[in-house]
Amino acid sequence: MRGTTSAAVLPSLGRVLNVTVSDDTLSVDLEDGRTIAVPIGWYPRLAHGSPAERARFQISGAGYGIHWPDLDEDIGVEGLLLGRKSAESPGSFQRWLERRKLKQL
Repeated sequence: MRGTTSAAVLPSLGRVLNVTVSDDTLSVDLEDGRTIAVPIGWYPRLAHGSPAERARFQISGAGYGIHWPDLDEDIGVEGLLLGRKSAESPGSFQRWLERRKLKQL
């Protein structure tokens, strides 16, 4: 009898069509008709961004990622589908916040 190995099954990815960020939710519409909505608190840089900064995004990675240049934030469709929160360390985020405050002075 042959042994079988089960590989992790990844959800099929859809390309990003539109992104909406409110005060509490990041919502991503995919070309296959799905909409992924997650709490904005999963991504602290987005949570601390202004509405104008959140609205300025670029679809990247051949349509499988989103980049916010003003916030230096990148989020991929795969991570959203798998329910992955930001992996940024608290120290890194704190340094980002401090640099942000200096720029605003």
